[in-house]
Amino acid sequence: MSLSALDSVLTGPLFTTPEMSAAFGDDSLVAAMLEVETALARAQARFGIVPPGLATALALIAPSDLDLVEIGRRTEAAGVPSIPFLKMLQTRLPPDYEPHIHKGATTQDLIDTARVLQMRTGFDLIATEIGVVLDGLIALASRYRATPCVGRTYGQHAAPTTFGAKAAVWLSGLAGVAAGLKPLRERVLAASLGGPVGNLAAFGAKGPDIADAFAQELALRPAIMPWHTSRARMAEAGTWLAMLIGALAKIASDVASLSTTEIGEVAEPHAPGRGGSSAMPHKRNPVSSTVILAAHQVAPGLAQSLVSAMAAAHERPAGAWHGEWHALPPLFGLAAGALKEAKSIALGLQVDPDRMTRNIALTNGLLFADKAAARLAPRRGREAAHEAVEKAAALVRDSGRHLADVLRDDPALAGIAIDDAFDLSAAVEAGAAWTERALKDARTIRLQFP
Repeated sequence: MSLSALDSVLTGPLFTTPEMSAAFGDDSLVAAMLEVETALARAQARFGIVPPGLATALALIAPSDLDLVEIGRRTEAAGVPSIPFLKMLQTRLPPDYEPHIHKGATTQDLIDTARVLQMRTGFDLIATEIGVVLDGLIALASRYRATPCVGRTYGQHAAPTTFGAKAAVWLSGLAGVAAGLKPLRERVLAASLGGPVGNLAAFGAKGPDIADAFAQELALRPAIMPWHTSRARMAEAGTWLAMLIGALAKIASDVASLSTTEIGEVAEPHAPGRGGSSAMPHKRNPVSSTVILAAHQVAPGLAQSLVSAMAAAHERPAGAWHGEWHALPPLFGLAAGALKEAKSIALGLQVDPDRMTRNIALTNGLLFADKAAARLAPRRGREAAHEAVEKAAALVRDSGRHLADVLRDDPALAGIAIDDAFDLSAAVEAGAAWTERALKDARTIRLQFP
């Protein structure tokens, strides 16, 4: 039995993607640690600290040459996988090179930098999927920019809007978060090299230069200071991932609501067996929305654990750093799964404009109550106009008559033209204008993604 829904062979395919699972899997971590040690050897060879042949010898060792099961078994005693990893690596080096491996570095340098390499791959995967989702939402908002639909507040009919404007809210929300990925990468994808207590004392004044060369070898950003206990990078990465999932959850929340039987304005793309029920053959449950909302249910807590880990004591904490291992990889996994499902929605959402039109008429003109009150206000005053329409709305609910007819029959409102209050054109024009604004911004942000 798996301890994680993401690692489970049963539920993993539902909640994440094979590519992201591979990016943060054990094979990936060992490969990244090997890459880190090779880069360290190259950087140190530049300064004559280790023999030039060390990096060459390390490059000849493949991750498959190392026994992951044995590393895991020994990790139980060591407390970290880096120690048994390094010991196993030493046994595969020529005797002349073995004493020089990992010189001046420490466990956290190795694991943190390896994790950053995994994160770089994870961000690449996320960036590709974001681009596709943005494309789908851009097309959706553009196609329905002038399609009128009900605007809802507190789950109730409020005033008319357009479905394009609703999709543009989804688009703008995702684009706003997506725009933060490039600067986020520049801040968080930094190499870690500080030695036992974060001052790289083994190399004296050359320490910063060696650390910069190490980062250069890995095409990572050099850190101003070693960041063993400065964990803002990991907290920021996790928070951004949670925000990304949150932006997708906004879409999923609306889609799940709009696809209910009573509303029926949209439906997720259907495939045989998708969203079925073991008891009710007719069901087509919104699986994509469900997966996204499930990710959103747990993502904030995972991000919070990374923020909590920022209270790292002195030069190495007990537990806080290890706790990050339970939070950051799952956030990448959940983000990948949520994007996969968001892509399905963005590219394949089934929209029913006719149902939207019927739903606009569902409340017999009450959807236009605020506009009707605005028409009455110049003659009656704002408060009196509001009270008049509120009273008329109660009669609409009791009688089933249309709000326009009730207002026309009110002697106190005689002579006040209200017909244009029930015209959708103003709402459509407003929705289209805001949609165009969102589309322009999103298309600019979209250029940042592959």
